[in-house]
Formats: sequence, structure tokens, C-alpha cells
Amino acid sequence: MPVHQSVLELVGNTPIVRARRLDTGLCELYLKLECMNPGGSIKDRIGVTMIEAAERAGKIQPGATLVEGTAGNTGIGLALAAQQKGYRLVLVVPDKMSREKIFNLKAMGAEVILTRSDVAKGHPEYYQDLAARIAEETPGAYFINQFGNPDNPLTHETVTGPEIWEQMQSVGGMDAIVFGCGSSGTMTGLSRFFAKAAPQVELVLADPVGSILTKYINEGILDTKSGSWLVEGIGEDFLPSIADFSRVKKAYAVSDQDSMLAGRELLLKEGVLGGSSSGTLLAAALRYCREQTTPKKVVVFVCDTGNKYLSKMYNDYWMLDQGFLERPQHGDLRDLILRPYAQRDTIVVGPNDALTVAYQRMKLYDVSQLPVMDGERIVGILDESDVLMHVHADEARFCDPVSTAMVTKLELVDMRAPINSLMGVFERGHVAIVMDGPKFLGLITRIDFLNYLRRKVQ
Repeated sequence: MPVHQSVLELVGNTPIVRARRLDTGLCELYLKLECMNPGGSIKDRIGVTMIEAAERAGKIQPGATLVEGTAGNTGIGLALAAQQKGYRLVLVVPDKMSREKIFNLKAMGAEVILTRSDVAKGHPEYYQDLAARIAEETPGAYFINQFGNPDNPLTHETVTGPEIWEQMQSVGGMDAIVFGCGSSGTMTGLSRFFAKAAPQVELVLADPVGSILTKYINEGILDTKSGSWLVEGIGEDFLPSIADFSRVKKAYAVSDQDSMLAGRELLLKEGVLGGSSSGTLLAAALRYCREQTTPKKVVVFVCDTGNKYLSKMYNDYWMLDQGFLERPQHGDLRDLILRPYAQRDTIVVGPNDALTVAYQRMKLYDVSQLPVMDGERIVGILDESDVLMHVHADEARFCDPVSTAMVTKLELVDMRAPINSLMGVFERGHVAIVMDGPKFLGLITRIDFLNYLRRKVQ
């Protein structure tokens, strides 16, 4: 393997591996590992090519400002290319994007502007419209516009498609490929390539529930209203101008829960760490495979890495909050405890621990209160305000033991108490400490109660 002169030389030529432990019915399923691009996704390809095409066309000059709206991984691909080429990059991203992606973008030097994810195209806060306006108002800025940029699908027509076709010849070719659609570049480019090179290959779309695309492909009906979904980077509420759906004959709508669980299954069974959109594609691919009555060779993209979703789909607590994981139900207040103490999930502190230890645990685990445990007995509760009130006049008091600041008048609630009894606890500004006799079971916070109520109407 040669020594490369730039990280940009590592984009593309990603491997394909056969899935061996997933239930694929009569089919063979092959995973195209786009997660192994240097930026962690298939969007690295267009991040480089759209910028380089603009350079060749004289649309951007050295040191220029680039602007884009992105709900997925395109921003990271652009940031990768922009930092290597010395461009300023301004990205407008919806606020549903994972924290890991935002941290990644900022660490790569991109300027990130968060906007609303609950508005549709045409709203001034819609991420694409806002990005276009920022580009227009910024002197000398270039709006990349992945949704209308012809170099986006051209990348997949001339590079990604031929790459997959050549790789699959080693196993006798392929019969179908499963992909997602955000900007539509991947779909459109692959459609054009396979129309010429192998028109017998079936094109299958994986789409989040709430997107308008499944109904458009399967029924020819274009909805004017979309729903909402948690999966990042795919699904649409409009038809991008560069989109060509003509060869896509089948689409599968995949729920957020099925997407997240499929992604976790991919890691558990095949050792591949994919992101939320990869889970959507895999779930659709497995449905397609299991429906077939004759053996087929099917390719599916693992389009991004799961490293960007560790706080979401790979976080059991987040999954439980969303109702995507099931736990045994007891029919009492135990069902509302997110972090059961008996499972060692509750973050606790001891009365003799220093306040600085307690504060660090709050920050590390993103919790605002800690049960104070003396052995197996709860002796107090400590929250952020308790710490603040104790140390604000003298920061040296961070070294004081927890016992000097904790609250000892506890709101103990029997696990068999009616759920409505929690409201009294919350109205008094406290957290509910759930007990089974003398045995501490865990905490119920306001957000735990809200999540419980929200799950009941899902």
C-alpha cells in the first residue's frame, strides 16, 4: 500500500463484506462500508468532488467562504475538504443532529449554525433556505447547494457505481442495491450508472417513516406534508431538483425504532458500527431479502459510522427514553425509573466524598442530582443548586464533604404509590426517591415522568 500525501486521497475505494450472521432469507447480503471513508461516511465523496469541481469552474478562489445546509454527513465531508484546501466553511444544521457530529464539525474548523428541525422547506429557519440566505448575504461566499448541484450525482455515476460493480464481479455480480435518499445524489447517480452498465440491477430505496418519498415511489402520490423522524441524513419533505426516481421501483418505509435496532444488530452480529441511516438501509435490505423467492445478491450501504451516534442509538438510556428498548414492566413506579439502583445504573455519591467529586460525576453522566448512599442506605440527595449554594462564596469549599451540602429531608415514595402522587413531589421542587420498604430502588425526575407520558401516546 502506497504512502498517501493527503487524507483526501483516502476517500473512496471502500471495501465490501458479506453479511454472515444476519437473517437474509434466500439472498446474499453485501455491506458496502462507506463508514470507512476518512470522515466516516459516503458524503466524503461529494464533499471533495463538489469543491474540486467548483475550483475547476473558477467559482471559488483561494481563501473563499463556502456555505451549505446539511442534515447529515455532507457537512463533515465538506469540512474535511475545506480544511485541507484552506477554505472557510459555514454550515447550517438542524438541531436534531447528534452532538458527536456537531463536535466533529467544530473540531474540524467549520462554523456551525444550528436551526430548527421542526419546520419545512419555505420557512425562513429551514436549514437549506437559511444557508442559501447566508451565502447570498456574505460577500464572495459560494453556496454549495448539494440538493441542486449536478456534481453530487455525477460523483456516484462516474465513481461510486463503477466501483461497486467492479467489486461485485468477484462474487458473480449483483441483483439489487439498497440506498437512502437525502439530497438524492447517491440514488440519481447510481440510477444513471446502472441504467447503462447493468439495467437488470434493481434499485431499492430505504426511507424513514414520515418522509414523502416512499409513497411517491410506491404509489406515485406526492404528499405536500411530511412527518418527523429521528434518523439523520435521509428522508425528504420535497423532491430535490437533481433527483431522478425513474428507475426506483420499490421503497420501504422504516420506523425510527426499526432503524436504531437494525443498526445495533449490525454491530452485534457483523461487528460493523453503522449510524442511524445505516440502520434504516439495513432494515429495508433485510425486508427486501426476506421477501425474495429466488436467491439474489444484494448490496446495501453502511453509509456512515456509528461513532457519531454513541449518545443516541448506542446509548441504552436514550433508547429507553424514546421507547425503542423494552424493559420488564411491573405495573408500579418502578416502570418510571430510568436508572435502577439494583442494576448499578444509578449514579451515586458517598457522604464523605468531596463536593468536587460529586460535581464531576454530575458533569460526566449529565445528571443534575445524586443520591447520597451510606452503604445500601440512602441518607441524602445532592443537586446542582445544593453545590452552588455551598461553594459560591468560597470555591475552596468544593473540598468539603458531600454531607455538608446534601439535603437530608427526603421525598420517599413507595413503589406501590399511585403515579399521580408524584405531582406533589415535583410541585415542591423535589425529585421522587422510590423505595420498597427500606430498600432504595432509584429516582424519578420530572423528565422521567414526561417521557413516561409521551410514550403512552406514541
